[in-house]
Amino acid sequence: MTPGHTPVLIHEVLTALAPRDGGIYIDGTLGGGGYTKRLLDAVDCTVWGIDRDPDAISRNAGLAAAYEGRVHLVGGRFGEMDKLLQAHGIETVDGVTLDIGVSSPQIDTPERGFSFAADGPLDMRMERSGETAADVVNSASETYLATIVRSLGEERHARRVARAIVDARAESAIETTHQLADIVRGAVPKSRNSHIDPATRTFQALRIHVNDELGELDRGLVAAENLLKPGGRLAVVSFHSLEDRRVKAFLRTHSGNDGRGSRHLPDQPGRRAPAWRLISRRTIRPSDQEISNNPRARSARLRVGERTAEPPWGSAAGEGAG
Repeated sequence: MTPGHTPVLIHEVLTALAPRDGGIYIDGTLGGGGYTKRLLDAVDCTVWGIDRDPDAISRNAGLAAAYEGRVHLVGGRFGEMDKLLQAHGIETVDGVTLDIGVSSPQIDTPERGFSFAADGPLDMRMERSGETAADVVNSASETYLATIVRSLGEERHARRVARAIVDARAESAIETTHQLADIVRGAVPKSRNSHIDPATRTFQALRIHVNDELGELDRGLVAAENLLKPGGRLAVVSFHSLEDRRVKAFLRTHSGNDGRGSRHLPDQPGRRAPAWRLISRRTIRPSDQEISNNPRARSARLRVGERTAEPPWGSAAGEGAG
């Protein structure tokens, strides 16, 4: 496990997954290896650690060596976990855990450009390939920038932010995290009652956009449904409402608890047999003690589902998540 890395809601995730000896589990967001290590220590199981960030794969080489034969590291996107594991001859698994969003090692590495706590290049790419955040802020239209910041950052002052970015880039290219943070701070009035930096929501929006994080989450939920055997568990930790709403909508819809049917008419034509059973209808949150020990856990929330014996639906996730 990466030194200094603290997996969030780890006790609750392990309880949700209910791991057993001989089981096969997927840590779809390997990151610092925290969930993987705790699973390996809990029972005599096998874990497939997936991460789209090549640094995460190399960082966990020591973990794989320490648990030789029980850890398999796979570079790739968790949205394709079913295809990735099938390529290795694995058709079904007993559990999947996902910790959505940016990892602590990514946040704490200035040259990755995920945070404005320290100055660094405006990058934000998890895979170190493709369009960077700098590419977006220096080329996207004002209207498109406002849409990104509003929809993915839930920023009320999105238009002002977009206008400030366009004005600033007309003078010189925006290339660093501190440059962008200062531009946003000049456009967004700071609330007296908020301890959140005014640049936070814009950085969140750009990161989600650059990495297509919501699309990846949608695909990951469907992939988990395809892979999990009857009784297999899915545990998803998210950190903001955009992610949590999608997970909630997916599990509620695919479990038949979306409220669109009637309990008096259970066999309505066209309604599918539930692919999931909800373990808890409410989101699970960290304790005050965990938040005190690890402030980054403050906004974390966990949702859990259990696969039924019914076939996977195979449809897009996030239904009704808007």
